[in-house]
This record gives sequence, structure tokens and C-alpha cells, in this order.
Amino acid sequence: MLQQPPARKLCVRHQRMADEGTNLKLQQALDALPVAEREAVSAIWSSFSSSSHPRRALILQGLLTMCCFSQLSLLTEQLAHLIRIDPFAVLPREVSLKVLGYLDATSLCRAAQVSRQWKSLADDDVLWRGICEQHIGQKCLKCGWGLPILEKRRRAVPPSLPPASVSASAAPSASPSPSPSLPGSSSSSQLKRPHEPEPGPSEASQPAKRVRLEQRTRAASPPSEAVSHTVPSSAYPSNPLIVPLSELPAADLKTRPWKDVYCERLTIERNWRRGRCTVRTLKGHTDGVMCLQFSETLAHPSFPVLITGSYDRTARVWNLETGAEVHTLAGHTRAIRALQFDAVKLITGSMDHTMRVWNWRTGQCVKTLEGHTEGVVCLNFDSNVLASGSVDTTVKVWNFRTGECFTLRGHCDWVNAVQLWDSTATAPPGCDSSSSSSSSSAGASERAQRRAIESGSTAPHIDPGKMLFSASDDGTIRLWDLSLRTCVRQFKGHVGQVQSLKLLLVDDQSRADDGDGDSLPDLASSSADGLRSPPPRSPPLRASASPYPSSNLYPNSNPYQTSSSSPLLTRRSTAPPLERGARASPAKRLKPVLISGSLDNTIKLWDIGTGTVQRTLFGHIEGVWAVASDKLRLVSGSHDRTIKVWSREEGNCTATLVGHRGAVTCLALGEDKIVSGSDDGDVRVWSFGGE
Repeated sequence: MLQQPPARKLCVRHQRMADEGTNLKLQQALDALPVAEREAVSAIWSSFSSSSHPRRALILQGLLTMCCFSQLSLLTEQLAHLIRIDPFAVLPREVSLKVLGYLDATSLCRAAQVSRQWKSLADDDVLWRGICEQHIGQKCLKCGWGLPILEKRRRAVPPSLPPASVSASAAPSASPSPSPSLPGSSSSSQLKRPHEPEPGPSEASQPAKRVRLEQRTRAASPPSEAVSHTVPSSAYPSNPLIVPLSELPAADLKTRPWKDVYCERLTIERNWRRGRCTVRTLKGHTDGVMCLQFSETLAHPSFPVLITGSYDRTARVWNLETGAEVHTLAGHTRAIRALQFDAVKLITGSMDHTMRVWNWRTGQCVKTLEGHTEGVVCLNFDSNVLASGSVDTTVKVWNFRTGECFTLRGHCDWVNAVQLWDSTATAPPGCDSSSSSSSSSAGASERAQRRAIESGSTAPHIDPGKMLFSASDDGTIRLWDLSLRTCVRQFKGHVGQVQSLKLLLVDDQSRADDGDGDSLPDLASSSADGLRSPPPRSPPLRASASPYPSSNLYPNSNPYQTSSSSPLLTRRSTAPPLERGARASPAKRLKPVLISGSLDNTIKLWDIGTGTVQRTLFGHIEGVWAVASDKLRLVSGSHDRTIKVWSREEGNCTATLVGHRGAVTCLALGEDKIVSGSDDGDVRVWSFGGE
């Protein structure tokens, strides 16, 4: 039995001709000719088909010399289609995706418009996941664009509040700007918020800039006694802030294509760059708003929570989603100048010289902290340390573990801002823990604690590497080593009162590229200006409530306590994991950047290692009261009633937001919004989301 020859393998072009039916069309045209002409054409085709490649080339060259322009035009028209080959119709899908992986987002969108097959490839989740990894939460090194993470908890059925409690009113984003300049108001000393006077005859001895106006002092009558506004237990079931005892059913998490995720964040980033936003105004405070904080990542409630503090002596809890005021915390006898909250507690600082610890979900005051001899202007806490700055020029550090505190002295005027910093956490996990700064600082801290124990002192324990920044009206910023209770560095450069601080940890690309293991300079052992010996230990804190039931400031029996490690509310990274088989990039080092705002109208970015100014941002025409920043942008609020959005790396202003009728005294930055408080008593929410 004779073996049949193997089937002839067609090339790419002839396979496409077979698929398109080109040969069938030619055969039909040939059959329409007379027999003689049909035989002649068939002989020519047969001779050309049996020829070798060099002979074919010779035949074609001869035919081209015989063609007129009409035949050449026909050839051009046919070749324009025949010579094109769709690579993705030939290549395997895996190779096609590898090729498309080199395109940026814009090119991928254009590729998706070529054909249905191209669209199915260009919209593949693998490609867009890689683009999201490259841009979301960080700036792309190629295009310079970064996209927000947008970590929000979205519930299927969020709880709704009665419409009568809604106090938000919509406002256009392009509202006219009030006149930012006031006669004689350019002096930084006149920008200082007046100090609310103590009741009694001592008012005359206060400096002029610290005296509260009489009508503002009497605007809101003080409570008859320092008691907290407590929601009765019978109201707990109707309180949307209370964590239910029975666990909520798990939310049905739905996934979306990575392309949709990218497009949503790209829209928000474009709105940021173009200054397009919608504005809502939350009304409720009867005096200027001096401090605020919001969180969108709490496990409960399902809506974002905003808490504001005001000169009307109250702190108010808001539903940031609807603008409704949930409840009011009353108890301070004078203005609330500082606050911070986490999932469990709220701590407020007031000009009545005290700080109060609240269960902000119920409105109950848990404890009152006393120690400062003047008003408390700022505070900051983490899992085991609370720092507060005061009009009395001191910084007090309160230890949650032991309930004791000590005092840092060095500033000669109001302490307006404090910021805790764990210097040992600037390197990612897995890094050598015996680097120069951490080992030296830890050794110095252990020696200091050993000396304290040998001398009979029971100093409260502070973790090695725990540092604190403080900013003051004396124009300086100080860096303290809390384990040594020593000022290790001063930052000098502002010519006005420093009002606000922001510590930002950014990816240190230069260190990652160099691959060196050097860490920050040893701040504890450096000889900087203003180096002070450890101050004597102050007596333990006094509380108007019962003494500490345990080493923790907040009782562990609280049903809302989720974790003892609840530091500043930060947005967790939701960057998707690496692809299976992909090579992990080298660990990035985190570089701390200190940002300060001052009444000298400037914002400064500082190099913490050297104490020098890296960049100064100019743009506000009056003093800067508040600054906030993330990895993508920096925002500032000023006495000129404006909010400016800055590119931190380039140093230029990208947008100016106007609308407040008074100085912008505080603000908070989210991924798609800014929340600001003003002397006019309004809280404004500038939202950059949406279309």
C-alpha cells in the first residue's frame, strides 16, 4: 500500500487566503472566460507556480516593466492589504500579552480599538494589573503619574440617618474668593489666634496677641460643671457608631476588572491636577473650627467618620458621607485646640489646661488628664505614648503603659505642633537591625535606663528609637529622643511662628539604587545645637477620674477595643501581590521627610538627617496654619482664606481652592478629598471624586 505524501503546510499568507476564500473567487472568474483564454491563463499560473524563487522574482520584474499605470495602481491597491499581517492572529496568546505588556495605558486603549481580537487582548486583567501596580499608591518612574489607592469600605446597605439631622449644604466649587488681605494684617504676630483669657483679673497681664475678644469669650456660656455629655445606654441600639455585639454578616465582595480600577483612579487624579471638585459645607459649630480628623477605614461604622474641635468648647462627630452630625461631645470649659482619634478612643486638648479621653462612639468621657499649667494646643499619640504641647512652652510625654509622664523643656514660646516618630521603623522588615543608628540609639537608651534604675529612679519605659518633633512660636523645630529625654537636633530656617508639622515616609529611590545598608545618622549621639541633659522626672499625671485600672490608658474591658496597637490612622496599602513567578523587586527604603508650615507665609521641607531645608514653597500671601501631605501631593491652609495643592517633588502649586470666609486653621488630606476647618465656623469637604 502506497503511503500518501504528508499534507502540505501552508504559509501564513496562503492560510489566510484559504480562510478568506480568495482562491474560490479566482476560480469563479477563470470559469467565466472562454476556453482558449482560460487555458492560456492557467498555463501562465502553472508556469509561475512551478518556478523557483529566483525565477519568480525574474518573472515579476519583467511583468512590472510591461505594466501600465493602471495595472501598477491595481497592484498598489492590492498590496496595501495583502502585505499586512496581524501578529496577534499568528502569535500565541501568551506571547501577545508579553508584547502588549510593554505598552502604556494610553497605547493599550488605542490597541483595543483595532479589532475585537485586539480588544480582548488589550483588556486582559494581567496587563492592567501590572499598570495598576506601577501607578497606584506611588508615582510611576516613567510617566511621573501616581494614582490614589482609594481604600474605602463600601457596604451594600449603609445605615441611613434621619434627614432632619443632616446639616450639610452643597456649595459650588468656584465660589468667589474673599479679599485675602486685611489692613495691617501682614505681620505674623497679628496672625496668631488670640488666647482665650482665664476668668478673673489676670486678663490684663496677658500679651495682646493672646487675649481673646470679650464678645467671643461670652459667645457660648460655659457648662455649669465639667461633666461629659453621655448618651444613655438605652440609646445604644439606635447609635450607628456602636459596634453591634453580634457580628455583621460578611460583605459580598465583588471583583472588578483591573482596567475599571485604573480608570476610576485616573479620573480622580485628573481632577486633582485640574482643580475640579465639588464642595459641601458642614454647619454646626458656633465658633471657629481649630482641629479635625477623619477616617474612611474603620471596621465600624460603615460610613467615614469626621471629628472636629472648636472654640465653642465642643467636639462633634460627623457622618462624612452624608454630612450629618451624629453627636456632640461637651465637657471642656474652654476652646478645643487639638484632637486625635482611632478605632477605640478620642483624645482632645483644650485651653482649659486639660486633655480628655473619650469613647467617641458613645460620647462618654473616660478620663481627664491634667499636668499642663496653660492651655493644650497640640497632641499626638501612638500605641503607647501620648505627647502634648502647651502654651506653657513645654512638651509633656504621657506613657500609656505606666500612666506616668515627663516634661521636655527647651522651647521659649507656645508649642504649636508635636509629631511622634519611630525612627527604627524607617527601614522595611528584613533589614539588618544592627545598623548604625538603631544600634547606637538602642545602646544609649539601655545605658540611660540602667543608670536610672541604679539611681533608684522608676522612669517610665520608652521604646528605643522613639523620637518626637515639636514646633513652636519661637520659630524653631526640635527633635527629641524620648528614651533619653534629650533634644538631639534643632531645625532653624523659619522667620515666623511654626504652626504645623507633618512627617511623611517616602520611598528613598537613591538608597534603593545604591543598595547600601547605611541608615540615618545617629541622632541620639550627634552634637547638635540645643543639646540638653535629661530633665528631672515630673510627678505622675493626675486624673479627675479614678486611677488607672491597668497599664493601658483605656480599659481593656471595652467591647470596642480591637487592638492595643492603634497608632495614627493611616491608609493601608492595597497594592496587588506580585504575579506568580515574577521577580520580586528589591525592598525599598523609607526616607522620612519633615514638612512645616509657618506664619512667615512659607512651607519648608526638611532633611531630617542634616537638619537643613531641602525646599521652600512660596505662594500664600499670609501665614500658613496647617499642612498635610501624602506620597502624591501636599496641601496647605492659610490665613489668606485659601487652600493650596502642591506638587511636593516639583515644588509648584497645582490648584488653589477658595471659599472659606475666615482663616483656614486646620485641614486633613484624603485620597479623593480635602476636609478643612476655618475661623468662620464652617467645615468644608472638597471632593475630587466622580466624573
